[in-house]
Amino acid sequence: MTRPFIMVAPNGARRSRADHPALPVTTDQIAATALACANAGADALHLHVRDDDGRHSLDAGRYREALAEIAARAPALRLQITTEAGDIFDVADQLACLKAVKPGWASISVREIARDPALAAQVYGTCADLGTEVQHILYDTDDIALLNRWQAEGKVQPDQTEVIFVLGRYTPGQASSPDDLQPFRDAMPKAAGWMVCAFGSQEHACLLAAARAGGALRVGFENSLTDHCNHPHPDNAASVAALRSLLENHLS
Repeated sequence: MTRPFIMVAPNGARRSRADHPALPVTTDQIAATALACANAGADALHLHVRDDDGRHSLDAGRYREALAEIAARAPALRLQITTEAGDIFDVADQLACLKAVKPGWASISVREIARDPALAAQVYGTCADLGTEVQHILYDTDDIALLNRWQAEGKVQPDQTEVIFVLGRYTPGQASSPDDLQPFRDAMPKAAGWMVCAFGSQEHACLLAAARAGGALRVGFENSLTDHCNHPHPDNAASVAALRSLLENHLS
């Protein structure tokens, strides 16, 4: 079996160094983490930036600075920015971020864009005009139904088909299980370019199940800080390395 594509999501919008001392927050910390994760076997990085107080940010200048620094230190990594609202930003802010940053790749939650349906077509049209690759964030089968409807209506461009299935985001304690993958696969059996991320101590087990089904994988401290025994990973690179080892031992 071909080795699965691995993306690392090293921080997310909400966690801080109080949650784990190795969680990267500053541009320098994120870039150092990116290099370590690339050396551990990551192929891409999902980027969140923070403001001076460590809060989630969609600031274009901070994004450009971080993208340039990561590219300088870990040039082999593909880079994706998030447009996550984080309970802070509205759809107009998300659209403004895309227009200002002009990223090569961005993750966009359909349920977040649905907060302002009048802007939906503009969001996806802007990405098409900029050449920004879109990865649709899907939390459940209702999100899949919404994406399918928007594709049929032309709000989403025909070639914007890439998705990430988020396992366990709304389960008690955000505890994912490999069984959480099947409803997504049943609802979207012909999905092309699909990826999976998962929360909690079964994060790697969920990713192994996704790899066996042919999916790409997203791992890292945005989703889980611990291994299957609930022991904290030393850092993001250790989690990437542990996932690589698991895949090598179980995939043939």
